[in-house]
Amino acid sequence: MKQIAKYFQFDKLKTNYKTEIIAGITTYISMVYIMFVNPNVLGASGMDKGAVFTATALASAIGCFLMGIIANYPIASAPALGINAFFAYSVVIGMHVPWQTALAGVFVASLIFVLITVFKLRELIINAIPADLKHAISSGIGLFVAFLGLSQGGIVVANKETMVGLGSFLVPSTWITVFGLVVTIFLMVRKVPGAIFVGMVLTTIFGLCTGVIHAPAHIVSAAPSLKPTFLTAISHVGDINTLQLWVVVLTFLLVTFFDTAGTLVGLATQAGFMKDNKMPRVGKALMSDSASMLTGSLLGTSPVGAFVESSAGIAVGGRSGFTVVVTGIMFILGIFFSPLLTVVTSQVTAPALVIVGVLMAQQTREISWDKLEIAIPSFLIVIGMPLTYSISDGIALGFITYPIAMIAAKRGKEVHPLMYALFFVFIGFIAILNA
Repeated sequence: MKQIAKYFQFDKLKTNYKTEIIAGITTYISMVYIMFVNPNVLGASGMDKGAVFTATALASAIGCFLMGIIANYPIASAPALGINAFFAYSVVIGMHVPWQTALAGVFVASLIFVLITVFKLRELIINAIPADLKHAISSGIGLFVAFLGLSQGGIVVANKETMVGLGSFLVPSTWITVFGLVVTIFLMVRKVPGAIFVGMVLTTIFGLCTGVIHAPAHIVSAAPSLKPTFLTAISHVGDINTLQLWVVVLTFLLVTFFDTAGTLVGLATQAGFMKDNKMPRVGKALMSDSASMLTGSLLGTSPVGAFVESSAGIAVGGRSGFTVVVTGIMFILGIFFSPLLTVVTSQVTAPALVIVGVLMAQQTREISWDKLEIAIPSFLIVIGMPLTYSISDGIALGFITYPIAMIAAKRGKEVHPLMYALFFVFIGFIAILNA
């Protein structure tokens, strides 16, 4: 046990087994919904839901192990929301591309991902992002996470007249979120250790007692077969032979690149890992992330990347890679205990996401709001993420306006050359998405 603690640098990071285990379980509970959401989304494309369920769990576990053991960061990985919808609804259903070919597109994009990581292009880009914009990214992810929580909990809903509006409190499941939010706020303010995790446990018990959440009929079930999707991507690489399909590959690459890069920076900032505006061991973190995406495509799922819900584990004290090693183990166990996991509904995890959003949004205090050339792009990043429902779109808004604002302020020479390059990349990125 001492050797494991030494490897994960518990003393240096001022953490311990108890804290790391609680953080790992908290991260898992906060993101376990992806095991059920991803099969439903990709299932719309014709993929076997059982196979996607198993692929999602294994890809998430492997991603967590790679990030934890190689990079020693408490940042979990899983198939990302948003890009899975692009895979199913835009590529397969909208463009009439077979899901096997779309999966091959993910595989090719992941190979390119690995190459640009090996040549340290991703690392150079991350280090070129100004500190103010990194704080904006972290804060924007916070608002995005909080919006996800409020939406999943039924407190905020779609509204035809005003786009979004207050949900109905006549819906019983909404009261689970309200109860959880009140309890978690109380525990957080009172500085109760593991407040977010305790809040989710109490919220689950409340749901079971009120009958809104139903206890599963049985606890253990066999893992669904992976055969329908396993290695399918490789056998269909030859199908990527048109300009349209290469645009799909490029979209997979760009969206995942900036989603995961932004998430890594935001979470590293939240945890206090950033040193002199640089993320230590960023090369190892990016390589772990790239390898996770490659593994996921071989197993049979949409792009895998760093998950913003890792912020829940960081919020309860997770500081080392051991946190997500625990999360990875939970994902593997989750394959066999899937009926039991149904009690942890989105209404149960929603309060945790809201509280985590509050914690991450505190990074806005580090932004130079008195300088418009900094404030404007930073604000567009912060507000853009929740309003576009996309981390990468929010980053695009800020990165396009940043060099323009700096040139207007006669500070163009202070802009890193890569930021100018990203200006054109993001303009092309938006053009491709809206083509």
